[in-house]
Amino acid sequence: MNKRIIPCLDIRDGRVVKGKKFKDIQDVADPVSLAKRYEREQADELFILDITGKDRIQFLNIIKEISTTLSIPLAVGGGIRSPEDVAAVIEAGANKVSITSAAIENPNLLQAVAEKFGSEKVILSIDAKKVRPQKWNAFTGGGNSDSGLDVIEWAKQGEALGVGEILLNNMDTDGVKEGYDIALNKAVAQAVNIPIIASGGAGAMEDFKTVLTAGFASAALAASVFHYEEISIPNLKEYLRKEKSI
Repeated sequence: MNKRIIPCLDIRDGRVVKGKKFKDIQDVADPVSLAKRYEREQADELFILDITGKDRIQFLNIIKEISTTLSIPLAVGGGIRSPEDVAAVIEAGANKVSITSAAIENPNLLQAVAEKFGSEKVILSIDAKKVRPQKWNAFTGGGNSDSGLDVIEWAKQGEALGVGEILLNNMDTDGVKEGYDIALNKAVAQAVNIPIIASGGAGAMEDFKTVLTAGFASAALAASVFHYEEISIPNLKEYLRKEKSI
């Protein structure tokens, strides 16, 4: 399977925003304009996250506008707590749906959604934070609460419940631009047989190469380096092809 490069748009109050380690949120851009730019730059997919879950009508309208404008696949997450929420997002134009906190509170939700919509449409999103060496726990509530669940065991459970992919968000490296957590990505990728989307820490082209090879990730997600044009996706893909990493 081809390795994928995925920009992520965090949406708050109708705008794209970005922070560090889930804090210090700053305004970035208009979501539709930015989405169009990423399609022009040949992103493989686009991830869109509602980071507040407050104004669902506004958020769904943004999804509709982006999905009717773009032809690349759209994955959508944030604020999804029921099969009805999944249906609304898919109806708005999402190709895949990502579930984080609600899956921990009710693991049966993953199975119900996978059975109803198909595994290929369901992504288990895990907000991971290191709690001791080689041990990461899954956090809920936008990274505010430690669920006590071991990330590797939770990933295995998610696969057993029927999810088709795992989005692995590393809270310790989010927005820091010092590289993905290779140990975390490798540990989870080796524990399951479904694709892992690595998220959190991209700062240089080499970081993408490392996580897609040594980290066994199937896709690399990033935000800041793409939003601020520190790395262009066409240049990144050319580099990765030369390095035989995609």
